[in-house]
Amino acid sequence: MFNQNLYPAIEPYVQHSLQVDSTHSLHVEECGNPHGIPVLFVHGGPGGGYSPIHRQFFNPQAYRIVLFDQRGCGQSRPHACLTNNTTAHLIEDIEKIRRHLKIDKWVLFGGSWGSTLSLLYAQSYPERVLGLILRGIFLCRDEDVNWFYQQGADRFFPEYWQDFIAPIAPEKRHQMVDAYYETLTSSDEVARMRAAEAWSVWEGRTCTLQTDDDTVNHFGDPFHALAMARIECHYFKHQAFIEDNQILENCQSIEHLPITIVHGRYDMVCPVNQAFELAERLPQADVVICNHAGHSAMEAEITRQLVATTDAFIKMLEAS
Repeated sequence: MFNQNLYPAIEPYVQHSLQVDSTHSLHVEECGNPHGIPVLFVHGGPGGGYSPIHRQFFNPQAYRIVLFDQRGCGQSRPHACLTNNTTAHLIEDIEKIRRHLKIDKWVLFGGSWGSTLSLLYAQSYPERVLGLILRGIFLCRDEDVNWFYQQGADRFFPEYWQDFIAPIAPEKRHQMVDAYYETLTSSDEVARMRAAEAWSVWEGRTCTLQTDDDTVNHFGDPFHALAMARIECHYFKHQAFIEDNQILENCQSIEHLPITIVHGRYDMVCPVNQAFELAERLPQADVVICNHAGHSAMEAEITRQLVATTDAFIKMLEAS
């Protein structure tokens, strides 16, 4: 996928396999300038993994770019594993990566679930954060999950919704997350894979303003879909392992940080109200609404704004 708003493609200068507990090993890579501003790319999902194109949001001359696959997805192992896979584990994983790489403070760059996890990490370790660049805010409350998986987004994509509910028996469709969780954790491998593909493709079809075949194919890839579906559903079944409204109620701990929020006006995965609710608690944050975009970071207007923001952070951090 070529996007003229991004920096040119680059390769990592080092890759790490970091054993974070007796079960999980995380894949971590570094690229760009080893002496640059440390920035952590926090991918979405949960369970989405990162892609090589995600390195290109940052000026490689100015940034020490760190990317990692969260527990159970991408190149981290074991694949699609739900054991010891909670938000608290992921927050501590980020901190273990920071210490392993001997980074004092870093910028966090996260979209969708990546915005959730970036905010939760920053609230836990505000002294380790230089600033936050957030896209497609996801507050991970019941109402936010229900919008996408129960009632809300279905009204805008009724034909895609039929494919999403197809693996679930009609009598169980009043609780889609619970029903999917039952199937995705069952011993029936055929049913698991069918459900994983339907779950993941639903997101792939709805995350861009105009449905993009390449995006849908990526989400439908069986390896990607299994981790995405199982891990997302595991988190959403358990209220993301956080308190209701936890992010908004703990914003005072990060009020002093530079924060930019980028959100698509027509985001159907994480509706734009979440960006405004967060901004109400963070009055110093810059909020940029992209009026011709949905949810994906690869939408041209969102990509352009994210790159402009990472560039602006260089000047701001060098001046501070």
